[in-house]
Amino acid sequence: MRQLGQYPAPRHTIAHLSDPHLLAGGRLQYGAVDTEAGLARALERLAAVDPAPQALVLTGDLADRAEPAAYARLRELVEPAAEAMGAVVVWVMGNHDERVPYARGLFDSDDDGPQDRVHEVDGLRIVALDTSVPGYHHGDLTEAQLEWLADVLATPAPHGTLLAMHHPPLPLPMLRAAELIELHEQHRLAAVVEGSDVRGILSGHLHFSTWSTFAGVPVSVASASCYTSDPAPVERFVSGVDGSQSFTMVHAYDDRLVHTIVPLVPGPEVNGVGVDILEALGSISLAEAVEMASSKTSPFNTGGGA
Repeated sequence: MRQLGQYPAPRHTIAHLSDPHLLAGGRLQYGAVDTEAGLARALERLAAVDPAPQALVLTGDLADRAEPAAYARLRELVEPAAEAMGAVVVWVMGNHDERVPYARGLFDSDDDGPQDRVHEVDGLRIVALDTSVPGYHHGDLTEAQLEWLADVLATPAPHGTLLAMHHPPLPLPMLRAAELIELHEQHRLAAVVEGSDVRGILSGHLHFSTWSTFAGVPVSVASASCYTSDPAPVERFVSGVDGSQSFTMVHAYDDRLVHTIVPLVPGPEVNGVGVDILEALGSISLAEAVEMASSKTSPFNTGGGA
């Protein structure tokens, strides 16, 4: 693709999805939300993303009740879509997942311990970190997990590391209820992350998008593909709504990450330009292309076409 601005194409493109909460047998979540349809919409939207993602990172709560049939359906939906895109799938444990059915359903494994794994994507390391606590909804990490992570990070990856974890290490000013099920003792993780090659942390759990930093590292929380949390509800402590679902695209450059929210249901178009413009752009100089797009008096901007 021709470079039109001052930045080159991203080195890595990652699709960050979260909280599909699949249920077995196509049952509706809370009797209202078709979680399978939400995930299918996300994958359909992803198929049109250019450049295609090199990895699909799903940051937890993959199956709402940890049913084996839900994990099987998850693989049936996601893996063929990822293969068509040429993408690696990175599964991450959430508080609604359970380690035994998760390991058996997604990795054909009987490992009932923390589901921590390392993925290499063209020199970018993605670490799936299991912050789940069996029997609870809050998050935590054992000393053994932190030692394992420190050992992984001791050798820098060629293009750095992304941590993918369900519980975000963030303050939660717009969802105070989530403070009761947040990641505990975050300072212990900060001691491992600080000064390492971790470039970003990808999380879920909140069911809405938000950003901050942790130990000097950018944190991005993706919304959910099932239902979302209203961050400004009226006279409600918690309000889950069937709307505004999205996923996040992560574009990694040599010196930064760029995060872009993609809604699952696009709004009605009120203005736009067709892809046939690319042929016209390819036949003129970059200076001419900038003049065409930037000049307020060009035919492109006054309705006369390119």
